Amino acid sequence: MPDFSDQAEVAHAAKRETRAALLARRRALTAPQRAAAATRVQAGLTELVRRLRPATMTGYVPVGSEPGGPDLPEVLRAALPAGAELLLPVLRDDLDLDWASYAGPGTLVAAGRGMREPDGPRRGRTAIVGATLVVVPALAVDRRGLRLGRGGGSYDRALARVPAATLTVALLHDGELLTALPTQPHDRPVAAVLTPSDGLRPLPVDPDDDRHTPAGRTRVR
Repeated sequence: MPDFSDQAEVAHAAKRETRAALLARRRALTAPQRAAAATRVQAGLTELVRRLRPATMTGYVPVGSEPGGPDLPEVLRAALPAGAELLLPVLRDDLDLDWASYAGPGTLVAAGRGMREPDGPRRGRTAIVGATLVVVPALAVDRRGLRLGRGGGSYDRALARVPAATLTVALLHDGELLTALPTQPHDRPVAAVLTPSDGLRPLPVDPDDDRHTPAGRTRVR
């Protein structure tokens, strides 16, 4: 059941204000700043993918000022070993995420909320369970690993299905790894963040926070 307590309303309002400030900061980035950040994020992810060699991973198509650049799926596909699969999200009507295999830029179609999605067969909401590397968007992440998204809850639902052994990585701009974020019980953690200046940065697991299980985190080596 949704929590409509005063405390929940305060947290919701704080998240809304934080989200607005972060989006404004991203919109203020110049085109050269965005391009430079995308290049460095792509380099960091390429290094990670080539090291882990996942048979299946998830990614997404960044839009607007999101870090990684619109060609991120093609960069990830090029870094994967032969025969590996890259799954991209497909937004459902209920705002949950389905998944489809990425087969090249010509297979992406416009979708809701400015997203681009693969036009291939849908693999179901549980397809993310088989991924050994999960790359997700975020507006910010705090040092507990808790992420702030755009408010639809899509990735919180998806991350709740991810096994504890799966490496989950959120892509951020510099300055978006924060000491603490306003959170609610449904918010799910990630194992690591990747920023343009610092690259891949693992985050500590809080053993007392049950949000780390089953959507827990594996240690980054």
